[in-house]
Amino acid sequence: MLQGLEHASIGSEPVHDFLPLNGTAHIEFYVGNAKQAAHFYRTAFGMSLIAYRGPESGTRDRTSYAIEQGKIRFVLTSALRPDHPIAAQVNLHGDGVHDIALSVDDARSAWNEATKRGARSVREPETMSDEYGEVQSASIALYGDTIHTFIARNAYHGPFLPGFVATPQPDSLADPTGLTHIDHTVANVGLGEMNKWVDFYRDVLGFRQYQHFDDKEISTEYSALMSKVMAGGNDRVKFPINEPAKGKKKSQIEEYLDFYHGPGVQHIAMATDDIIKTISQLRSRGVEFLRVPGTYYDELQGRVGRIDEPVDRLRQLGILVDRDDEGYMLQIFTKPVEDRPTLFFEIIQRKGSRSFGKGNFKALFEAIEREQALRGNL
Repeated sequence: MLQGLEHASIGSEPVHDFLPLNGTAHIEFYVGNAKQAAHFYRTAFGMSLIAYRGPESGTRDRTSYAIEQGKIRFVLTSALRPDHPIAAQVNLHGDGVHDIALSVDDARSAWNEATKRGARSVREPETMSDEYGEVQSASIALYGDTIHTFIARNAYHGPFLPGFVATPQPDSLADPTGLTHIDHTVANVGLGEMNKWVDFYRDVLGFRQYQHFDDKEISTEYSALMSKVMAGGNDRVKFPINEPAKGKKKSQIEEYLDFYHGPGVQHIAMATDDIIKTISQLRSRGVEFLRVPGTYYDELQGRVGRIDEPVDRLRQLGILVDRDDEGYMLQIFTKPVEDRPTLFFEIIQRKGSRSFGKGNFKALFEAIEREQALRGNL
């Protein structure tokens, strides 16, 4: 069993990748008000509205807004009737991630490979088409109400997917903040459930364990968790999976599970090539981030060595730094972006490092605990 970064099998590929992935196609959120959610991501994060689906385009039961920046694509979907399954999901979980769609060359083959290895089908392979071409898709179930949809759109040249209509470009609200792609997507599952989903990604989807952190590495005086990072064969898709560990008080994972009412996506890490510029812009637009004590920066260079960025600027913005054998990385975490303390975002810049900020865990989780205490949930 891997016991931390120093023993992580980074870079080794499986002998046969039976389910090759091209990356994250998009992430779909089920939300209470898609129009308002889209407005938030456009104005706060600088994402552009590229396509819409709803009654005006022939879809009678829901509305969806497709937004993007760089290679990141989000879809924000709301039900139009109170008795719709989407409305039931939002009522239970609050706004959150429903679908982590994966880009493949052949959706039917991906679905066949996954279901014959034990995945539960949510939607059998289908072909959608319009004047821009055709898209293959099929879906399987994950933890809780989350799914993976396999998307093959190499024969499609429209703005997003069939059923969506293009929106006027450029988006008058959007002002990009330098976000480039999804680095990883993190799941929270219940106590004793982590290895079940590690096995699922390994045995059903052909992933491998990329890194492992135990409760000795991710802990504070009050709480702890365990995490294993699963990666697809070509490393284009990575999914850390967290479960709570025993501690004196309630962990952030337990708080999430209580308010989300089950397992789900805890956070999405979005990459940038200039984290100082990106965070400066996000802060100016009202995005709220966790803060660590100023003493974190007093010992920063002694811990991580020489870095290109001015430490005073990192301190001002609250950006964390960690180093491994391959380089270093910079990261920062938003506060929850929903009223419930569930979903949040990470902004990350990698300068050689392929790790997940192990050296920042204690400072980060203490910052999260301070927020939990303010909510009365620690």
